[in-house]
Amino acid sequence: MVRHVVLFRWKPGISQGQLESLQRALADMPKICPSIRRYRYGRNLALQPGNFDFGIVADFDDAAGWQEYWANEAHQRFIAEHVRPLAEQRVALQYELERD
Repeated sequence: MVRHVVLFRWKPGISQGQLESLQRALADMPKICPSIRRYRYGRNLALQPGNFDFGIVADFDDAAGWQEYWANEAHQRFIAEHVRPLAEQRVALQYELERD
């Protein structure tokens, strides 16, 4: 199993409406990308200064599933419409999970 983790730091001045639109689009991602096995996301709780503002964690059966998600046209459109306009900084990684 492969886990994809991505963190965002938003540009100054992002509105509540923009963030709500982003989250509505994220809620549809598992329906749009069938290779997703688990999909979670959320805003930083601000428990520690300097943390990123938002995170997404997605699980896939294997690297091919992640690649299918990454190449998915709807996912790329989501990035162009919802992420690039908001994100000042993005960090990500993919790593292999041990099966339970």
